[in-house]
Amino acid sequence: MPMPLPPDLAADLAALEQEMSHLQLRHLGSMFAFASAWAERHDTLLARAPAAQRADMQAQLRRIGIRWGLAPGARVTMQFPVLPALQRTG
Repeated sequence: MPMPLPPDLAADLAALEQEMSHLQLRHLGSMFAFASAWAERHDTLLARAPAAQRADMQAQLRRIGIRWGLAPGARVTMQFPVLPALQRTG
């Protein structure tokens, strides 16, 4: 079971996730600039992670990168339909 990140690091990771749309807008039209800005934030957070939690931090950063198209990996981009309503019989 992964150990929780230190509170300041967890807050900075959450802030990065919230700021991704703004980061993308700041670098609109230049995927290279967007990727570079992401890489700087990624590397800074990863360097601050305690050694015992570095792999967990890297996995969380990777998931954010995948969602924003900055890291290779599968993204789920479709909606799953809700279950059909139950039919009462009798």
